[in-house]
Amino acid sequence: MEVKLVARTLDLLEVFARERRAMSLTELARLLDVPMSSCLGLIRTLSQRGYLYELRKRGGYYPTKRLLSVAVQIDSGDSLVNVIGEHLQDLQQQVDETVVLGKLQGSQVLYLHVLHSSQPIRYSPEVGELRPLHANSIGKAILAQLAEIEVLKRFEGLEMPCFTDRTITSAQDYLAALAQVCKRGWSENIGESSNDLAALSSAFSFAGEWYAVSIAGPLPRMTQCWNKFPPPLMKCIKSITADLALD
Repeated sequence: MEVKLVARTLDLLEVFARERRAMSLTELARLLDVPMSSCLGLIRTLSQRGYLYELRKRGGYYPTKRLLSVAVQIDSGDSLVNVIGEHLQDLQQQVDETVVLGKLQGSQVLYLHVLHSSQPIRYSPEVGELRPLHANSIGKAILAQLAEIEVLKRFEGLEMPCFTDRTITSAQDYLAALAQVCKRGWSENIGESSNDLAALSSAFSFAGEWYAVSIAGPLPRMTQCWNKFPPPLMKCIKSITADLALD
């Protein structure tokens, strides 16, 4: 269940991230599609806590650096990324495609860390992005580690919309795909979520939870060099597992 006040606060921050400029109360209320009184209360609270400031009288509001400072402090305490970040960086530099760390969150895949490719045409997801479970290589890599009965339970009542003609839209077909993942140790998404995207992933366990690392990029370029990606991916997962065992 979504808490309205929290959702509005996050929406406000995302508006600033998208617009990247100072905005008046009227404009913020319009962009958020909320009453002026609700927007005013939100802005006043954030201003009093030092997260927003007014550039000048009626000159619009903009976030202060306090938000960045808090985010940096939070990020420094991310024990998982701190331990495996170097391995992810090494993998990204080897393949020069986008590398993503993710896990399951409910019936979706949550992206926790993203290292973008340096190539002009690339896959560019955002940290915190939620993706459909049934059409995602990270989802497949993690579900392949679970018992069949648990996988079926996760798909009970779950919609499996068709994004392309390659999207898996039935639980039984998905189980068959997971069997292949178990055999080779990595999963694939070749045009299942988008006709233009391909990815492969492999999973690892940390603190009783499953995570996965993916290599993703434009489908034509990925498929042209498909055979070169599994070895560095599996080497990365092996290094991560070894480091986590020592931590």
